[in-house]
Amino acid sequence: MKPDLDEIDDKILALLMDNARLPVTTIAKSVGIARTTVIARIATLEKRGVIAGYGLKLNQKIVQPAVRAYVGLSVETRYAAGLIKYLQQLPETETLCAVSGAIDYMLTLRCGNTETLDKLLDQIGALDGVRQTSTSIILSKRIDRGAL
Repeated sequence: MKPDLDEIDDKILALLMDNARLPVTTIAKSVGIARTTVIARIATLEKRGVIAGYGLKLNQKIVQPAVRAYVGLSVETRYAAGLIKYLQQLPETETLCAVSGAIDYMLTLRCGNTETLDKLLDQIGALDGVRQTSTSIILSKRIDRGAL
């Protein structure tokens, strides 16, 4: 069930996605509504589950492991649950998404150095059911609108 969001909700959400700590008064001025209306709308969005939570985003220029990489995984279906369980316990796993197309999953890894990444990729590639991996090291983020 998709919640009904109007233009004002969309504007509030866009502002909060850029900066979740943006003062309510700033949001109110940007959207052109009263501060109390912004407070009520945010509370409603939280209550309806549109806003699922708030998180901490580290300054990547100050605190960042040396290497982040996207890893495309092609997996035999019967081994998928075991692979997910394995990846879930790895501290280097940042995200794992099921995707459509030639690969089955897109994994994001965060490692302290290339040696750690290399060993981890060898371990993942050797898991039962992993047919193929394809890795791209992230050089820099040009646009980042996502929260943690």
